[in-house]
Amino acid sequence: MTGVTFEITDPDWVFRVDCPSRPILDQIADKWSVMAMAVLEEPRRFNEVKRRMEGITQRVLTQTLRKLERNGMIERRVLPTSPVGVEYSLTPLGRSLQEPFGVLYRWTVEHADEIRQRQQDYDARTAG
Repeated sequence: MTGVTFEITDPDWVFRVDCPSRPILDQIADKWSVMAMAVLEEPRRFNEVKRRMEGITQRVLTQTLRKLERNGMIERRVLPTSPVGVEYSLTPLGRSLQEPFGVLYRWTVEHADEIRQRQQDYDARTAG
């Protein structure tokens, strides 16, 4: 957002539609990005990443890796093999997300049963 500045003293600036954090958060916090970055805890080739991320299509994985690379979270390295291979790994910027993503993942696992129960309770209340 060139030319856009925000007054840090305004506590609501992050909620504005033109806040530059919005598209970045959208790009790095979707489920496939979070999962890809977890899989890339160590460098991996494309097909290794795809095998680990059950349910992702090749097209969606390619898009996910490209946007993570564009945002500086991962790097793509062409391997001098025959046939040519590609390896992906986290950058220092991507590694800086491991701790907060880890906390979010642990919270999700710890609360999954309760959330599922609440979803069932809600569905039962609102059915019909």
